[in-house]
Amino acid sequence: MIFVTGGAGFIGSNFVLDWCAGSGEAVLNVDKLTYAGNLNNLASLKGDARHVFVQADICDGARMLALLNSHRPRAIVHFAAESHVDRSIHGPADFIATNINGSFALLEAARAYWSALSGEEGAAFRFLHVSTDEVYGSLGAHDAPFSESTAYAPNSPYSASKAASDHLVRAYHHTYGLPTLTTNCSNNYGPYHFPEKLIPLVIANALAGKALPIYGDGMQVRDWLYVSDHCAAIRRVLDGGRPGQVYNIGGWNEKANIEVVRTLCDILDREAPRADGASYRAQIVHVADRPGHDQRYAIDASKIERELGWKPAETFETGTEKTVRWYLANQAWVADVQSGAYLKWVNQNYDNRGT
Repeated sequence: MIFVTGGAGFIGSNFVLDWCAGSGEAVLNVDKLTYAGNLNNLASLKGDARHVFVQADICDGARMLALLNSHRPRAIVHFAAESHVDRSIHGPADFIATNINGSFALLEAARAYWSALSGEEGAAFRFLHVSTDEVYGSLGAHDAPFSESTAYAPNSPYSASKAASDHLVRAYHHTYGLPTLTTNCSNNYGPYHFPEKLIPLVIANALAGKALPIYGDGMQVRDWLYVSDHCAAIRRVLDGGRPGQVYNIGGWNEKANIEVVRTLCDILDREAPRADGASYRAQIVHVADRPGHDQRYAIDASKIERELGWKPAETFETGTEKTVRWYLANQAWVADVQSGAYLKWVNQNYDNRGT
């Protein structure tokens, strides 16, 4: 069995679904079920004995240790995190609590559990920490992409909290010998993405006839990684990664935000045309930029390809086609997650920015 935290969120649920589709090994899925955790993401696993779900908070170290001792997993894959930059600007306390204190509590539980394992079990155990490229800060237009040796320079409460958790994971390996692995990924997209992030927000707003808000001039550049590719990379790191090492995971797809939005509009024009025949591009509006907005992220994913043989299967074009078609085919899921609490958040974040 493996122990997955945050397995009802966007990336975590995709990982659990992919794992169960390709493995007979069971998953203990632990999630607090905050606003972005959604058990409907895992509906296809209902009744599947390989999927054991427990609602719990990673900040509860005693509960984490009890679960580890009772289920005896061979590995922990740690996704659980607050992950939205804008939310971290409005309310950083939750990010400190979950991303730093929660990771600390989980590491302490993992250390206690691992220390009690016998020889081969202890040697085989892994703690895989899933992090972000945002810990590295912002790149200039002509700077080399982030590598595993790039100095940390986080610029938001979110990225600072993830940087802190990365440092804790590193310290637990070097101080206690805990066999840790860390992955730093670029911007994920794909099925089950909560519609506060750019791609699902644009799709949902376009279909609803709402404005498509673009921060500033829209020239902020991100590397885009299809979520199933990310899940495949994590499996490779878990299987073959060297303890104590960091592996950057990217899609080799640098795109400006405005280019991403225009691409989505063009796919929607073809797959779900507006009744009036106009392009969805007509709904694009530019709003005031977010404070401290990083200009560019780019990932050098050559280490994981060189050492572990992984590279992304999807291009940005094939991945966005699949993503738009998934959202069009799953409008009931979108409607379900667009609760009153979510709509209140969208109004808080965008209504006062102006054009």
